[in-house]
Amino acid sequence: MSGKLMIASPPILSERVNTGHSALWLRCPRCAVDMARPECPRCAFRMDTFGGIVQALPPERVSYYSRFKADYERIRSAEGRGSEDKQFYLELPYKDTTGRNVAQWRIRACSYDYLFRYLLQPCLPPSAAILDLGAGNCWMSFRLRQAGYQSVAVDLLVNRYDGLAAAEQYRQHLPELLPRFQAELSRLPFQSEQFDCVIFNASFHYAEDAEGALCEALRCTRAGGYIIISDSPWYSSDKSGDQMVVERRAAFLHRYGTASDSIRSFEYLTDDRLRSLAEHVSVNWAIHSPRYGVRWALRPLIAKLRGRREPSRFRIYVARKAS
Repeated sequence: MSGKLMIASPPILSERVNTGHSALWLRCPRCAVDMARPECPRCAFRMDTFGGIVQALPPERVSYYSRFKADYERIRSAEGRGSEDKQFYLELPYKDTTGRNVAQWRIRACSYDYLFRYLLQPCLPPSAAILDLGAGNCWMSFRLRQAGYQSVAVDLLVNRYDGLAAAEQYRQHLPELLPRFQAELSRLPFQSEQFDCVIFNASFHYAEDAEGALCEALRCTRAGGYIIISDSPWYSSDKSGDQMVVERRAAFLHRYGTASDSIRSFEYLTDDRLRSLAEHVSVNWAIHSPRYGVRWALRPLIAKLRGRREPSRFRIYVARKAS
């Protein structure tokens, strides 16, 4: 089957996915064996839980990501990506009470509103199981839980400002705190076909192996369920995307003393990259373009008139797993 890209007008999803929430069934992220208990029967890797977070990174993968995590957390902290104020987390994505990343959270809010209104509510029952990949401080998982969905959060970071431990800020506002797993996108610790929807929440471009991450998402999705990529930067060509990567690494090196390139990630999307992924994993992408305001829409034109690089744009991509 060849992959396709289709421009979509909301709402495009009409069939509901039947679901019943149940306990999660685990799979060893090291050797891909289904696990009836936290310890793998083949390799003896054990998924222990600390502070409510299931540690699904084997020791060798912890070492592999150590430099990346240290650089990334240092940069995110310097950018003001967290707060001591509980209200900061409860207001996301609609208000950045720190005032440090207002424009970015405005984009996140528009994307989430579109996602919730046109893609989740029309096609998923309120109890649907949703996997939030790249959950960060778990703001999306929290919002989804409040709406009745059974969300599960996955991220590499576990710190209390910008990682999975920040979900403690939501404890008093939920009947029970959502499940959280420290894991990597291409080695998810779940048995197959457990989720009705898997969302890459501003995270797909961080994947080292984009095809592997997408295959894992599809594996964990029930037949007829959905894969969604949201808030990953899109460019019309690799030239623009590669230029962005060079500029960002230079800026990081100048400001923070590291280019933050110890892990080679996917970085950005283009239509050609999406087509290639679609062909390799046999899916069709429907493309949605939320409205981020007039100023945002004019950015490409303004950049062109000023002789600058094409700015990133954000779209939402939806694929349905074959029944």
